[in-house]
Amino acid sequence: MSLRIVVCVKYVPDATGDRHFAEDLTVDRDDVDGLLSELDEYAVEQALQIADEADDAEITVLTVGPEDAKDALRKALSMGADKAVHVEDEDLHGTDALGTSLVLAKAIEHTGYDLVFCGMSSTDGTMGVLPALLAERLGVPQVTLLSEVSVADGVVTGRRDGDAATEQLQASLPTVVSVTDQSGEARYPSFKGIMAAKKKPVESLDLSDLDLEAEQVGLAGAWTTVDSAAQRPARTAGTIVKDEDEGGKQLAEFLAGQKFI
Repeated sequence: MSLRIVVCVKYVPDATGDRHFAEDLTVDRDDVDGLLSELDEYAVEQALQIADEADDAEITVLTVGPEDAKDALRKALSMGADKAVHVEDEDLHGTDALGTSLVLAKAIEHTGYDLVFCGMSSTDGTMGVLPALLAERLGVPQVTLLSEVSVADGVVTGRRDGDAATEQLQASLPTVVSVTDQSGEARYPSFKGIMAAKKKPVESLDLSDLDLEAEQVGLAGAWTTVDSAAQRPARTAGTIVKDEDEGGKQLAEFLAGQKFI
């Protein structure tokens, strides 16, 4: 029986772009280029390695987002994933992590799965909670923050590296796994892979396909809200201390004034 792997990926604003909030205090995605979250590339890579070692496996990449989010799916497909699912609906605007986990869980159940891969967090929200929320929604174990992962005989085995210790973890399929940026460098899409990705199927779903109501997602259904936001103050010039036989003394006085010493 084929091993069904689903990789959740996110289309995020380019961190090098000029990012800012829209009037409703959600991220303005229209004025900045987007791309596949770098941390999700590690999840795609580990899924590909698991599939390479399996006798029979199929990888589906899944995202929730606007039309442009297909770019993230195409990147994952060009890396080697087999097919993609794109959940797009105007009522999803402003959905928080809890709402996103609900939509992803419904889409994963729609697709069918044995193993779900996620990155350790997104590069825009950086919350890192979605894998746990997703496992709870699906009612399956979670094995998170792995720097090494393998699958054999229906069991996921992984290594989690902490500040003071290393843990060896196991869970029976089906399960949700998240991997860190220490799990292995993601492969670069080849020209052949890029061309092949154009022919791979991308299924489009909306809320009605997932039996979800608009009130369950979006800003109206969000459990978290942004009350206010302000631009970061412009950087000011630093204090210049000219060394005229008093430089050391002035530096010490400055450090003492800032309570550094």
